[in-house]
Order: sequence, then structure tokens, then C-alpha cells
Amino acid sequence: MEKLSLTEVAQVTGAEKNSDAEIFFEGVSTDSRKIANNMLFVALKGENFDGHDFAAKATELGAEAVITERPIENAKCIVVDSTRRALLNLASHYRNKFKIPLVGVTGSVGKTSTKEMIASVLSQAFKTLKTEGNHNNEIGLPLTLFELEQDTQAAVIEMGMNHFGEISRLSLCACPTIAVITNIGYSHIENLGSQEGILKAKMEILDGCNFEAPLIINGDDKLLANVTPRGGRRTVSYSLSKKSCDVYASNIKTDGGVITLDINSKVGVTPVTINCYGEHNIKNALAAFAVGLELGMEPEDIAKGIAAFKPDGMRQNIQERNGITMIIDCYNAAPDSMKAGISVLSQVNVKEGGRRIAVVADMLEMGKMAPKLHKMVGEALGASVIDYIYCYGDNSKYYIEGAVKKGFDRDRCFHFETREDLSAALKAVVKEGDAVWFKGSRGMKLESVVDAL
Repeated sequence: MEKLSLTEVAQVTGAEKNSDAEIFFEGVSTDSRKIANNMLFVALKGENFDGHDFAAKATELGAEAVITERPIENAKCIVVDSTRRALLNLASHYRNKFKIPLVGVTGSVGKTSTKEMIASVLSQAFKTLKTEGNHNNEIGLPLTLFELEQDTQAAVIEMGMNHFGEISRLSLCACPTIAVITNIGYSHIENLGSQEGILKAKMEILDGCNFEAPLIINGDDKLLANVTPRGGRRTVSYSLSKKSCDVYASNIKTDGGVITLDINSKVGVTPVTINCYGEHNIKNALAAFAVGLELGMEPEDIAKGIAAFKPDGMRQNIQERNGITMIIDCYNAAPDSMKAGISVLSQVNVKEGGRRIAVVADMLEMGKMAPKLHKMVGEALGASVIDYIYCYGDNSKYYIEGAVKKGFDRDRCFHFETREDLSAALKAVVKEGDAVWFKGSRGMKLESVVDAL
């Protein structure tokens, strides 16, 4: 982080300076455990914590000042009305010190892998900052922006949300020069009411963009394909097959864990290799290609960045354990990401005698549509080449209902009330040569089943 002065902090947050001397901050933190000398501590309040309780400790550990909503004894306080708002405003001020391209990425599913693909592409030509982990909210995003350095040349920032207004605040903080929306699915439909409501919330990403910032959209998404941004903003579309889109794929071939294709664009036809499974990664590559073109990159360099991309963490992390292929995708779940995972499991090569086993838990925050959406995913399972379905959770029984509707053998479907019972059943049947896919919402804690195996 480049230095921030006390004068700047006071002006941006609307607070009075707590010292006549000028002070410079070399870092910003909301976690008192990470405080070092010359840092600024922001005391946030949450459901289960209150940073004000640690303000004095942060001062003791070396914080030059703390942003609080009330005076704290033994702490060098900068008192504001809202520490959350102060954090966003201060991060926005800091971001605007850097005249660099910043790509904002949102969408119902796939935004993290798309962000990673775009960052891999931009890293071929720019020193690139990207959102790490799940730091895509009103705390993580501003803290990411404080990592901008004088030699940073580009940034890729993910934006998540649960309710209306959240992406607007994130966009106004980050000020994207390019906006990307991956799709409009069903995530958080319980809070947003409908897919049209989700679209409205995702379009808030434009609130912090200037008019020159293009909107890059998935032309295969029925709602995004028909979107018309206010004011006649330029859009760039990508598609798996639509030649009417600005960037589209052709000659797609899959061989084990490698996908080859041609990407068609205004610069011609570019051969591309994707070194991982799943049709959704083709869409990620198309979005990344569109971003690279917007920033003037050579198509060959964009292709190198796509080839360098590797999934990690709990998102479609493929491992070999004791002769068993484990596809660990336990971070989150929604209908589109479930279907993407089904595609991955279907493409994985299994040894002779090996089986493809889907271990699927509930998709959360689906509201009244939960039975219908789980059944829809079940139909996709039933129409696939998967051999067995193991389900956990109250709504997961609808996976079985949908699969059987598509002709799947009910005797190859199993439902469990607890993770312990599910783990025991899998231990008894999974053998060398099998491929096992684990997918469910984060709250279902399916990774504990992975660990048990």
C-alpha cells in the first residue's frame, strides 16, 4: 500500500483530525491481530463481533489511529458516523489515485473462476492485482483495493451480493473501467424475488463505471442477451456458438482434462487450449478473451493466459487419492454451477470398471423455488452418464425425483439425513478407479465428507 495521510483520511471520512501533526499510514486493517506499526485500524461491527472492543489493543500494537463510531479510552480515535461507510469511502479515494484498468466481475455463478481466468490473461501483459479468496464483499473488496501499489498496472475485482444495493456500493468504491456479468441464475433468489430482480441487482455494477466503460456479457444467457444498458453504453457479448456475438467459440474438442477450441473475434480466429474440465470454463475463457482485447492485448498472449489458468481451492479442485479421482467443489452451489459440475464429472476419464459418482448436497437460499430447482438439477443428473447419485440434505431428495423422471435407475440413488451416514456409505462402496464429485452449498459442509474418505 502507498502511504495515506491523516489529513486525507479525515477529509474523506468527514471526521476531525485527532492530531495537529501529520501522520502517514502504510496499511489498513479491520483485524487487530494483523496490526503493525504505522497502520490504520477500522473498527467494524458485525453480528458476532465489535471491532471497537479491540481499538485500544490495536493502538497498543502500533496502529497510528483507529476509525471508530465513538471515542475509545486509550485509543487514537477518528470518530465517524459509520465505520463501514468510512472504509468504502477511503478505499474509493485510494483506488482513484491509480489510473489503471480495473475489471469488475459479477454474476450469479462462475464469477470467481471468471475472475481468475481474466487475471491469468492480464498477467501476461500487466502486473495484476486480483481479489483473493472470497473477499468480494463490503469488507474484502476495499481491503483488496488497499493492496494497489505504484507499480500495479491492472486489477480484477470480484463483486458479490445478497441484496439490492450491495453491488452498487462495491462498484462506486472500485470504479471499474470494464464491467463483466457472467450470467443471471438463481443464487439469492430468496432475497431478490425473481431472476429479473437478480438481473437488476447485477446491473448495479455499472453504477461506479464511467460512460466509456464497456459492459461484457454472456450472450448465451437469456436475460443478459436482451439487456440494454441505460444511456446507450457499449456492450461486448460472448457465446459458445452464436456468430452474432462479438466473441464466440468454434471447433470445440475435449480430450480428458484438456479442451481445445477456436475463439472468433474482430482480430480473427485464435486457437486456444484450456487445461481443465467443463463447458463453463469455455465461457470463462471467452469472457477473458473479450477483456484482453478491450485492453489491447495480442491474441496470442491472451491464449497463453487462458492456457495457464488452473482451478484451485474447493472449486472444482481435482485430486487423485489412492487411485480415486476426487472432484472437490464444495464452496457453493446453484443450478448453473451444479450443471457445470455434472459436465465436469461426465468428462472425467475413469479406468475400466470405474464409476462416476455424484455426491450432492442442498443448494441453499433458493426460497420457495427450492423443490423446483433441485428437481431441475436432478433431471440434468438423470440425463448424464453418471452411475450413482448420493444425496444429503432436506431438499436433495428432489435431485432423485428429477433424475428418475429422466429414466435414471432409482436403485442407484441414495439419500442421507446426516453427513456421518453419507460418509459411512461412501466408504463402503468407493473403490480404486472411481471418480467422485462433491458439490453443495457452503453451509452444507460437504468437505467434511471429503475428509472422512
